[in-house]
Amino acid sequence: MYELDKFSNERETEIERLCNNNHQDFVSSVNQLLNVRKGTVDLTEEILKLNQSIQGSTEKLVEQKKALVDSRDVRQNIDEATQALRLCLEVLGLANRVGDLLRAKKHYAALRTLDELQNVHLKEVMQYEVADMIRKSVPAMQGMVKEAVMTDLNSWLYRIRESSVLLGQIAFDQTELRRRRQKDRIEKSPYLRSFKLNSAIELVLDEREEFDVLDNENVNIDFTPLFECLHIHEALGERDEFRVTYANVRRQQKELLLSGSLNFMNEDISGLNRLLEDIAGFAIVERETMKKTISFRSAVDVDELWDSMCKKAINIISPALENITDADNLLKVKNVLALFIQTMDSWGYSVEALDQFLLVLFEKYSERLKKEFSAGFKEIVTSDDYMPMPVNTPEEYANVVNVSWYKPEKEKEEIEFPIVLPFSQMYPLCCIDIRNFLNKYYFFSDEYFTHQSAIDEELKNSLDELLCNVVCTALVERLGSKYLGQIVQILINLEQFEYACQELEVLLVEARQSNHGGEISLKATEQFRAEKKTAEKRIFELVNSKIDDLVETAEYNWMATKKQGQPSEYLQQMTLFLGNIMSSTLLGLPKDIKGLIYFDALSHIATSILALPLADSVKKITKIAVADLDLDARYLQDFVASLNEPLLLQIFEELRQTIDLLQSDNADEFYSIDTRMRKYSNVNPMNGPILLEKLVVPSAAKTGLARFR
Repeated sequence: MYELDKFSNERETEIERLCNNNHQDFVSSVNQLLNVRKGTVDLTEEILKLNQSIQGSTEKLVEQKKALVDSRDVRQNIDEATQALRLCLEVLGLANRVGDLLRAKKHYAALRTLDELQNVHLKEVMQYEVADMIRKSVPAMQGMVKEAVMTDLNSWLYRIRESSVLLGQIAFDQTELRRRRQKDRIEKSPYLRSFKLNSAIELVLDEREEFDVLDNENVNIDFTPLFECLHIHEALGERDEFRVTYANVRRQQKELLLSGSLNFMNEDISGLNRLLEDIAGFAIVERETMKKTISFRSAVDVDELWDSMCKKAINIISPALENITDADNLLKVKNVLALFIQTMDSWGYSVEALDQFLLVLFEKYSERLKKEFSAGFKEIVTSDDYMPMPVNTPEEYANVVNVSWYKPEKEKEEIEFPIVLPFSQMYPLCCIDIRNFLNKYYFFSDEYFTHQSAIDEELKNSLDELLCNVVCTALVERLGSKYLGQIVQILINLEQFEYACQELEVLLVEARQSNHGGEISLKATEQFRAEKKTAEKRIFELVNSKIDDLVETAEYNWMATKKQGQPSEYLQQMTLFLGNIMSSTLLGLPKDIKGLIYFDALSHIATSILALPLADSVKKITKIAVADLDLDARYLQDFVASLNEPLLLQIFEELRQTIDLLQSDNADEFYSIDTRMRKYSNVNPMNGPILLEKLVVPSAAKTGLARFR
């Protein structure tokens, strides 16, 4: 309105100015202005009316707008409440879902849900008290998840603990199958014999045979519980703590597994099978766990656990071995251990400690074998009849020759049965035992044994010990017998054993399993050879003893005045005795030994006869007595000549020359060095004068002899 008034005044002023200049135009303009003013007043009234109308409408609009604003606030509050309620319900639903997933054994899903709840949904409703309550319960729910997976893991550990024996048994069976397949391959290709089980070549040849020890129709080891537990602990950031916990649990299970003891009562070793199968199953699970996980079970931890198991197992087995007295049962123990070692070696475990234990077991096995065979040899030696062994049929002969180290003088086709073999029955029986002894030693190296040189060395020493300390000693002890036939048979047996030892030396070289070369020498060879001398001496003693007995019966009349018409009775008995033993008792002896016996016996006879006139009781000897002695000497020389052994005749040279000296008409020749060396070189220079002193000679001769002296 002000603006209108102002505008009106300005216009009136302008009008007056214009009117002054142009009155008519001014009057016209005034009239027009009055009309305009009237229009303006009317317009102002209309504007005022319109303003009032607008003000009335605006108030209603304000009221409506205020009502609309109020309605929008309520609607927004409702929406916000609805959204908050929805979020809270979603949070509560997720919290409840965690429990449902735990009950459904979906532990990782439960943990992921819990993580989603904590890191996503709870952040949206943190202004509400219920969200704070749920947030505070998250660690407890995580603990529930961890507890649930640990419960499942413990159940899984219990199941695999119960399945360890079966798992180990299946692993053993597979190793045995591999052994058979390798043997079949060796039969087809002998060059494969040098490639043992678990060697690179054997593994390549056997790789086509696929069999999962952990997943088959008999056993199924599912590692899912372990993986889930490991995954959840990783998600919780507790992997290291879980790894330590798991290691402690497995260590406790190991201690429980090896907490018992073994007792091989009644030679029953079934407990050993179960123990080793249990250990094998346990170790296989450990190795597979290491392969299926990353940085969870380290090789160092698993190997340390394995080493402690081996040490504990050895400590359990060692005392139980003392109850085993039979070598065959020790061999069974070795075979079970060998199967266990080969199985674990195929799984990449170190078997050095077990190899060393096998060496200890071998020493015990060797002691048991020596004890068993020692008793057997003693029984054979003591129960033998020490008579040449009769053989009635070719089959029986073939059996004896096959088991004995014997070199027949004739071919089998040239032999007429029945025959008598030179050795007694004890020799082939001992040969059988020796062969069994050798075989049982090498049985120990079957399938698996890394200390081949130990077997070769121990076998040589043990065989030496048995042959020397048992067989040879037992034979020598029986040399005290006064039965000549038994002594002769012992000598023959000793010679056969000497030959057997030589053959055994060759056999040991051929059968040697180690790479050590060179010849093998048995001490028993020399001992049997030496004891042959002892037996020969004993034969000499018995023969000489008989000779002494016969010589004691000699009845020489040293002052005889009449010659006897025939050789002395004792000499006839003596030659008869020698002839008989040579054709019967000593018949089986080698020719050289019989020659020695003859030589020793005849030498003893000559010495004994020569000693008769030298006796202190003989004071005088007549020429007639010398003639009788000469008759006996010639009888002996004729007997020796009949033996067709020219060297034996030299035995009687001293006796012959001594008798010739006593029969000589010129005894003074003995005191001439030239003549004595030519005619009486074998006469003892001390005995000659003694006998000449005792000789009764005519007075003239005696005077000459005294004058010579």
